[in-house]
Amino acid sequence: MFSKPLIALSITLALSGCVTTPAVQHQPFTLTVAHINDTHSHFDPVKSSFSANGVEVFNEFGGYPRLQAMVKQYKAQAQKNDQSLLFLDAGDAFQGSAYFKINQGAMNADLLDQMGLDGMALGNHEFDLNNQKLNRFVSSLDFPIIATNVDVSHDTNFNGQTNILPYQIFAFDGDHKTVVKDINNLPKHKNLVAVFGLSLQDMPNIAPHTGDVKFLNEVKTAQSTVDFLKSKGVNDVIALTHIGNATDIALAEKVNGIDLIVGGHSHTLLGDFTNIGWSNFGPYAQMVKNPNGKASTCIVQAGKYAEAIGKVNVSFNSQGEVTNCAGHNTLLSNDVFYHKSDRKPQDKFTAAQTAQVEQFIAKQKNIVIINEDSQLRHEIDTKYKPAVEKAYGNIIAQVPTEIIHERRPGDSGAADKHGSAVAPLIAESQYYWANLPQVQKVTGKKVDFALIGAGGIRTNINEGEYREGNVRLEMLPFSNYLSVLSLKGSTVKQLLQDTITATLPEGAHAGKYPYGGHIRYTFDETKAHKAGHLTSVDVMTGTEKHPIWTPLQNNKTYNVVINNYNATGNDGWTPIFTAQNKHSTRIDLIDVNGKLVGYKVKNIEKQGDKYQVIYQGKAPNCKAVNTDCDTDAQAFIDYVSQTRHQLVPLPYSVVTLDRIITK
Repeated sequence: MFSKPLIALSITLALSGCVTTPAVQHQPFTLTVAHINDTHSHFDPVKSSFSANGVEVFNEFGGYPRLQAMVKQYKAQAQKNDQSLLFLDAGDAFQGSAYFKINQGAMNADLLDQMGLDGMALGNHEFDLNNQKLNRFVSSLDFPIIATNVDVSHDTNFNGQTNILPYQIFAFDGDHKTVVKDINNLPKHKNLVAVFGLSLQDMPNIAPHTGDVKFLNEVKTAQSTVDFLKSKGVNDVIALTHIGNATDIALAEKVNGIDLIVGGHSHTLLGDFTNIGWSNFGPYAQMVKNPNGKASTCIVQAGKYAEAIGKVNVSFNSQGEVTNCAGHNTLLSNDVFYHKSDRKPQDKFTAAQTAQVEQFIAKQKNIVIINEDSQLRHEIDTKYKPAVEKAYGNIIAQVPTEIIHERRPGDSGAADKHGSAVAPLIAESQYYWANLPQVQKVTGKKVDFALIGAGGIRTNINEGEYREGNVRLEMLPFSNYLSVLSLKGSTVKQLLQDTITATLPEGAHAGKYPYGGHIRYTFDETKAHKAGHLTSVDVMTGTEKHPIWTPLQNNKTYNVVINNYNATGNDGWTPIFTAQNKHSTRIDLIDVNGKLVGYKVKNIEKQGDKYQVIYQGKAPNCKAVNTDCDTDAQAFIDYVSQTRHQLVPLPYSVVTLDRIITK
């Protein structure tokens, strides 16, 4: 098992000059890195669309079998050209689909192993189950989890764990690759590359189920690790991170010696995709100057949901400095296209129209048509899919047109000011459900409005039949329960101000971005990607057909429904924690033996890096038999099945984000 004291001692010796740098010879060479991140158990393709010469094309992107086919091509090319190659995963393989809800990590391990990864970072969603199950997942992998700033030695669930490593060193001779087991016995006449891993240092606030695992400072750990590796003679260093693109850039600006950062967490599909009607999401293989003013770090990330794969070529000189870094992300498309999102047979492209789209794609570097790997597709369809399809349950609505969820307004283009159309519907459902007579009987409160963080919502609402399982297993998979609590208007405004501001930087993790039901706001950006302010916040007191908007009052107390994750203050919703630090009016709502039960909260305390909810009496036990904690999903199911058989977006906007448009 990796011991933190031992590595700390080694780093201390390196920094103090007590370690003699081995006489390892280095030659200039080029390394190819293929990479994925935030796949979130999207083993099947994601329905999507793009523009081909001005024509809207509805298609599918990605899925693990398509990723596997692309990886096999990359590996075959590397072998043919005698090229050095690594395949890395920047974390968050867990959560996000019905497959994960049913298989809880076992399917992830099975399919990831078949892809032949060289290493994976620990994402925040890897902690969504519990540490015992995470340990089982890690132990079953044929590749290592690389997590330098993660100390599992204090958590008994990880006793004996040998597959969580601080770094992995690879020795290359062309396409031939070996793992170096002993850093004090490095092979000569080979190109050496070290990969170390970074997870979120504030992980306990993002992922509350981290147990006794410790998370160390990202910058300090990175610099110490780089210095240690270079003192041993490994000059070419890659950071495999799950901290978000904006934080990756900040890391490169604060740490000397990282050659390449392969990132995740912010779901950033780096590159200019305006050629297919998408946005320019920022430079892929961006070079960021280090604090010494001399060297630079190359940064890449590959989006989300297994839709795309990144490939970057990094050239090193004999001192381990990057002389060139270039590549791009590639969206992986199927070859069946439709004119409309419902994908009815009559809307399928003709052979001539399909040929035109294929010709367009063939001229683009960032999108490709590729068939799925047949072996992996067969395994998914026969081994895993039957149980998933059985779990979807009753039809609750018909969806005339796909309803899109995006975390942050502007992500789909500068003209988009209102963001997700899904989040307001979910928040509205929570307002509706919390005000049902049977729920009010438990809470004793009429709710004024609902709030929700964008990161808790994992899917669009696809056109066609919509089932209970689409809600429980896919869109709201976290089994969160709803909480009703009282908040002052000033606290709500501070929450909106803080969480929106935190998501303004390019590449920022936008999971904390706030939406609402029966509440709306306008936020004006005053300094591009850095600052802005609320210009209005209104509470809705009318009906959907006849809305009446009244300004939110600072000194007035409002009853608000929020899922328990955000109602505790997690993921930067700190003003809500502060409001409940001494005293809380909160009631958590859980179904026990078919009866709604309210659990009263006394207050919330900060214990170490975590927020701990203190109950007045008995605490809820979501692991107990006949206990259903996913009242957030139940609220949406009830709302839709009772009021929205034709599921369409709300007729008004709840979010308006006016951003400064920069070229």
